[in-house]
Amino acid sequence: MAVACTGHDRNMTITISGEVDHHGAKQIMEELDRQMAVVMPRNITVDLSGVSFMDSSGIAVLLRAYKSAGRQGGTVTVVNVPEQAGRVLRTAGLQKLLRFA
Repeated sequence: MAVACTGHDRNMTITISGEVDHHGAKQIMEELDRQMAVVMPRNITVDLSGVSFMDSSGIAVLLRAYKSAGRQGGTVTVVNVPEQAGRVLRTAGLQKLLRFA
């Protein structure tokens, strides 16, 4: 599991790769919290193109980003969603809260 965050002008891109399971999700959320405190993003793009597996812990990661953006009056867009991860996220109904592109 790896996470990279880039941000500027209150926009942040979060690129996640590897397995997003209960062990990896904690590390991802800790890194997100650190980066979000610095950038204070209004709009967040989450790129899942490198995710090889996601369980329900991935839902918590995306909800953390959603809450952070919401506090700033912004949005979260999820891009490059692998099929398996997409099934997990659709089952949870996240398409009602987040933008998927």
